[in-house]
Amino acid sequence: MMKALVLQGIKEPLKLEEVSKPTLNTGEVLVKIKAAAFNRRDYWIQQGKYAGLKFPITLGSDGCGVVAEVYDDANQHWIGKEVVINPSFNWGDAPNYQGKDFKILGLPDDGTFAAYVKVPLAQVYEKPKYLNDIEAAAFPLAGLTAYRALFTKAQLKKDEKVLIVGVGGGVATFALLWAVYAGAEVYVTSGSDDKIAKAIGLGAKGGVNYKSPSYDADLQALADGFDVIIDSAIGEGFAKHLNHVKPGARLVFFGATAGDLPPLNARIIFWKQLQIMGTTMGTAQEFEDMLQFMTKHEIKPVVESVFPCEDAEQAMRLMDQSDQFGKIVITFED
Repeated sequence: MMKALVLQGIKEPLKLEEVSKPTLNTGEVLVKIKAAAFNRRDYWIQQGKYAGLKFPITLGSDGCGVVAEVYDDANQHWIGKEVVINPSFNWGDAPNYQGKDFKILGLPDDGTFAAYVKVPLAQVYEKPKYLNDIEAAAFPLAGLTAYRALFTKAQLKKDEKVLIVGVGGGVATFALLWAVYAGAEVYVTSGSDDKIAKAIGLGAKGGVNYKSPSYDADLQALADGFDVIIDSAIGEGFAKHLNHVKPGARLVFFGATAGDLPPLNARIIFWKQLQIMGTTMGTAQEFEDMLQFMTKHEIKPVVESVFPCEDAEQAMRLMDQSDQFGKIVITFED
């Protein structure tokens, strides 16, 4: 038996329960979780606003821990290794899009909010040595999503101007870090002046509060056009982006928390040769490339707060108002 945080139904609290330890099959390993991180995905599942719901379920896509057991004798050398988990499963053979068997750890399969989680060996990678357990738990899902958005989709180049919309959320904050360390000139928007100040502290050149009545004028004065815009909210505000793009700009989005795409000025799109692209998660190769990029620059994730697993429901409630800047992490005792 083991401890796991179990969600029994829509809008039910996360409860720490005793459940059976996973049984391994060929090709799988059992990871003893030291720390796990929340993603907005976990919140939407709890709220009942996510596809493919099933209960009971142990959420959690991100985790860091130690390989405790392996099924195959050939993988014995993995036992005791500190690892992080790539939560992007079964991408498929086409790098441009995920295949029909694609899934994310934490639904439909039980995830990392537990003392142990079983995953295919192909999903585990040695933990970057410069990161502690909490930092290592914080980056996989959000970091991968941001990495693919910036480098695979937007094809970001050094010295280009990037706008990160809604900085403070997990993916947006990683997009900020990746773009800064890639040598881009990065700007941000937020509804919070405090978040903008924190982003500037992480390397952004400046930012604008999207609640300001002079938002468009302020953004124009600040940067005079962007090569890349990364947005996770969409909604009516997306149409404004077309007022702030350079010719050949790339606009990438990976969520729609503020609503669907609004009517867009098609003339600007074709005349400026714009590209508007959707993305989600990423391939195994992109995960490996992200790890190399992080390690080269020794980039540390931004962690907002850390809770013991017993307080997981309290940690989840921090996402109700979207006030956090960076990741929320829970820890599991030895």
